[in-house]
Amino acid sequence: MYETPEDLAALQELLDRSRAGAGGHLADIFTADRWLDAKALTERLQSMCLLSLATVTADNRPLVGAVDAFFIRGSFCFGSSPTSVRARHIAARPQVSAVHLPGEHLSVTVHGQAHLIGWGTEDPYAAPLLDALRDKYGADNFGEQGAPYWRIEAAKMFVFHMDPEP
Repeated sequence: MYETPEDLAALQELLDRSRAGAGGHLADIFTADRWLDAKALTERLQSMCLLSLATVTADNRPLVGAVDAFFIRGSFCFGSSPTSVRARHIAARPQVSAVHLPGEHLSVTVHGQAHLIGWGTEDPYAAPLLDALRDKYGADNFGEQGAPYWRIEAAKMFVFHMDPEP
């Protein structure tokens, strides 16, 4: 777990604010017994997870694609090739939405902006992300390869959890 007590408090505030602002349909489905708190959410997002990430084209169309992501300090962090369409979209229009949906038992939806992670800087996401990348992929040169990684600064985050049927 990469979250500090301050990260957990900020994440809980985001979750509470998001839930309070949810529309009626969402609130009917994401009931209190199906909502996870910040600590429980971070416990479920301990390794690489797949996100369906939507970026915005120049003519305002959404494009969705899968990315490997890590939940670091209460934010999803993901990478792509510096020459990818996704990287061009984010550079021009950083608004993104993403969903982690490993099955009917868990859904994490986030809407916000992508911010580039600064390798070799004081960026508080860089060191824990490098640790997570090394743990998952075993390589030791992610920051030096030039691959951009971003974190999603969430404006809203919605979490749905239901124990799977036996």
